[in-house]
Amino acid sequence: MRTHPGRHAGLTLQQYLAAVSRRVLRNPLTYGIYERILWNQIRDGVKPEHIGIILDGNRRWASQHAKPPWAGHSFGADKVEDLLTWCIDLDIKAITLYTLSMENFQRLPQEVEELMRLLEDRLQRLLTDDRIHANQVQVKIIGRTHLLPPRIQEAIQAVEATTAAYDGHYLTLAIAYGGRAEIIDALKKISTLIQSGDLAVADISEKVVEDHLYTASLPNSEPDLIIRTSGEERLSGFLMWQSVYSELCFIDVFWPDFRRIDLWRAIRTFQQRTRRYGK
Repeated sequence: MRTHPGRHAGLTLQQYLAAVSRRVLRNPLTYGIYERILWNQIRDGVKPEHIGIILDGNRRWASQHAKPPWAGHSFGADKVEDLLTWCIDLDIKAITLYTLSMENFQRLPQEVEELMRLLEDRLQRLLTDDRIHANQVQVKIIGRTHLLPPRIQEAIQAVEATTAAYDGHYLTLAIAYGGRAEIIDALKKISTLIQSGDLAVADISEKVVEDHLYTASLPNSEPDLIIRTSGEERLSGFLMWQSVYSELCFIDVFWPDFRRIDLWRAIRTFQQRTRRYGK
């Protein structure tokens, strides 16, 4: 693909256009005009009930701004709070966020410790977040949470217990999560039922598998739309079973730079597609 001269040399056409778009939208007047146009395009359309987001690009954002990796995670956590407000305003029922993968634990010890500190802090903040209680947001954490430090497990138990009765919206955080691990853990539970005589092999069905996935308690476990930031175009094991009919949208912006218009652009893309579910 062609590249472009000057300071954009070496960029693909898609990257070049994205860079130009970001520069134009830094102007508050231009941004406001574009936001109004975009809102008029999506406001009367069908909104996804469940959005999944892979929060990618925190460390690259930090490097780009000459900051340590955990600074990117901190700014990314702030953006999650913005996202919650935007989704509540759109009356989106459920959000599932790929927050921390199993592979993330292989990073340098200092970065992992900073991640744990940040995670504990944000879980504690959810306990007293007015938006959570005013909008009846049930918070759930999925993944191999038993691998997390005890203080994080305690914070998870506290926020889940505090919001367990809520059913206005659903905020699910995938932490210590892996799509293959989720399916393996479901198979282990099913195998235990077979060994105990509570389930026959012939009775294993899609419903049985779904009932043993991490997302079994969600009213709608299959995201209508999955967004990945940072320009990478893969799911990296995120909701492998649940994403079979999800619409995918890949956005060329690092997660800490994600804006409301980026969410709206993804929803516009969703609205422009015809969902046939294989029929």
